[in-house]
Amino acid sequence: MRIPGSEALIGDIHFTKGMSMAWVFLVIAGLFEIAWATGLKASEGFTRLVPSVGTIIALIISGVLLGIAAKSLPIGTAYAVWTGIGAVGTVICGIIFFGDPTTPVRLLCLGLILLGIVGLKITS
Repeated sequence: MRIPGSEALIGDIHFTKGMSMAWVFLVIAGLFEIAWATGLKASEGFTRLVPSVGTIIALIISGVLLGIAAKSLPIGTAYAVWTGIGAVGTVICGIIFFGDPTTPVRLLCLGLILLGIVGLKITS
């Protein structure tokens, strides 16, 4: 059902101008995945209260947003993009915040993951 003059459609999660709200929810879910995955390291095995609570909250938000996105996107695409965003972002956070190594092979692999994410978006 369309509301005259509105950008959104009722009953479906997308904009009329072509940018799917499902993709927006999926990207935000991926960002929260980065937060909870990075939070696992910061929580030191859930022995630190604040990072542990933040990790759990980010995990829940990430899962809920993934579920919302998966209502409109193919589940294989949604899950692969969600994990890809999380993987790439977590590796970058590991490099920046935890001193993880930055070898050419690791960076090449990150590029391949990004290429896969873009490919899935283009074909969905």
